[in-house]
Amino acid sequence: MEANKIEVKTLIISLATILSVEAATKVVIPHGLYRPMVSLGVVRLLEIILLILTVLIWGKGLSSIGLARSKLFFGLKKGMIWSAGFGMAAFFGFVVLFAAGVNPLTLIQAHLPTRHSEIALFFVIGGIVGPIAEEVFFRGILYGFFRRWGVVVALVLSTLIFVLIHPINHGVPITQVAGGIVFAVAYEVERSLITPITIHVLGNMTIFTLSLIS
Repeated sequence: MEANKIEVKTLIISLATILSVEAATKVVIPHGLYRPMVSLGVVRLLEIILLILTVLIWGKGLSSIGLARSKLFFGLKKGMIWSAGFGMAAFFGFVVLFAAGVNPLTLIQAHLPTRHSEIALFFVIGGIVGPIAEEVFFRGILYGFFRRWGVVVALVLSTLIFVLIHPINHGVPITQVAGGIVFAVAYEVERSLITPITIHVLGNMTIFTLSLIS
């Protein structure tokens, strides 16, 4: 992957955009103007739009974050392949944990809404909109910026920040750590942001489904 694609200016504007939107959200949502899940979806969509505009106006275009139009289908196809491989590895890992007397479902349990009317919305926002927003920022922007110092630095720093922004209830956040590493490696190898987006979306959907069933 070409280094120095994401310049300091693009990073600063992106960070300022995300922090501003998140700060405004903290003020608006507690006041009950909208349902929290709907508000979260609107916020994530707004962040996606603003980040893309930032890259288009102050950056080097969509190709600089792996969203070149010519590689969209390629990235989707590769994302499906990566997801299948990641799923098989996770399955065998689950088998080993079960054999060791550990219930692996407790490691990936998602806190789903209690109301049935909110569950579908949760799948759409948490399973599709959220992953797209996170991949654009963490892999497209952050990883792309840190990449100037090498793959290892970019992988470690982008994954660390990715893990820290997610709630950590207890123990090591295995799901976020594994996901952050896989998403970054897939992005580095395939050069298309659609690849980690696909893996992230399918991964979240799988976790939500298993949590719903269990």
